[in-house]
Amino acid sequence: MMDTLFSASSLLVMPQWLMMVFAPKWRVTMTVMRSPLVVLPAALLYAALVIPMMVEALPVLAQPKLQTIASMLGTPAGATVGWIHFLAFDLFVGRWIYLDAHEHGRSPWLVSPILALTLMFGPLGLAIYVGLRMLRGNTPAPSR
Repeated sequence: MMDTLFSASSLLVMPQWLMMVFAPKWRVTMTVMRSPLVVLPAALLYAALVIPMMVEALPVLAQPKLQTIASMLGTPAGATVGWIHFLAFDLFVGRWIYLDAHEHGRSPWLVSPILALTLMFGPLGLAIYVGLRMLRGNTPAPSR
């Protein structure tokens, strides 16, 4: 069961990533990404998997130690829950980057590679985008 959930979970977020990276100016992309509900499917799947584990996981997470965290994540259930956690949070961050870039008139040619990097290496893409914001300033795009 965990193999199937692990494999299928990416389908919850891939359409949104594909739209942001390959069709950033498409009206449908903007409509979909404006809704914070876009992250809900991955978040709900995560909740469905992690809530039954909370009693067992809470002591480990409250006093994290490398060995216990590694043991917990080293199981099919732990890896699946961790993966879905990454998917949900990376999409949330990618959505923020996409919307912020649009609001500030950033070129999709510049932002799409950062979004792809965020999909693959979340915090690295976020750090690069935050650096870009600092370098470029946050001047809003001209009104049309």
